[in-house]
Amino acid sequence: MASTPAKPTATQYDDPRHNYREYWRGREYENASEEIAIRRLLKGRHFARAADVGGGFGRISVLLTEYADDVTLAEPSSQQLELAEGFLAGHPEIHRAQMQADSLDFADGSLDLVTMVRVMHHLPDPTGELRELARVLAPAGTLVLEVANYGHARNRVKHLVRREPLPRDPVDIRSEERRREGGIPFVNHNTRTVMAQLAAAGLPVERTLSVSNLRSQRLKRMLPESWMLAAEKALQPALARARFGPSVFILARKA
Repeated sequence: MASTPAKPTATQYDDPRHNYREYWRGREYENASEEIAIRRLLKGRHFARAADVGGGFGRISVLLTEYADDVTLAEPSSQQLELAEGFLAGHPEIHRAQMQADSLDFADGSLDLVTMVRVMHHLPDPTGELRELARVLAPAGTLVLEVANYGHARNRVKHLVRREPLPRDPVDIRSEERRREGGIPFVNHNTRTVMAQLAAAGLPVERTLSVSNLRSQRLKRMLPESWMLAAEKALQPALARARFGPSVFILARKA
């Protein structure tokens, strides 16, 4: 089955003012939290072919080399791929290809593992992308998907106080001014809705983790990072059912 026509590629990550490697300076806790989650979800597994879809400069791609024989960074932004050239200089085994999540240049059923981290927040309607991920995965292939979680603890309390249900549809969290300027959306999702979308795409969910549970500038100033990460490791499975954190990592398997 051929892939569907691609949506227009977002250009914000090609803006020279936006250096995604610089974005991660000061976010060592968040980066380590995501690595903990991926390692937990992939523990004891090994794959032949993997792709890091929308992987930016290759931050997650390096981690995937521990779990797959062949890894491709699939990224739509030319600037991010240029940054990847430097970041991945010590990893010539990682392939780099310019493609986007709704039009992947992989054959049907050719991948055993796909990760898509920090991409869903740009996708108000991810159904096309999820179908494409299912297309390229082999039978019983594994997907690790990160979702920007609207239903995190603070929002749940806020809606409880207002006696309002959590919205089922994605919520664009940009300011009114940013929305008027146009550009790519920045949304948070209802994770229950996403899990239903995954099931509809033939990617039933097997496991979830609550991630970056202590994301707070105040806590970063108060606590050693090692303490925060020790707590994070314990909290990820414990708080998964409550969808406590701002990120939820999902492990799905192609039916």
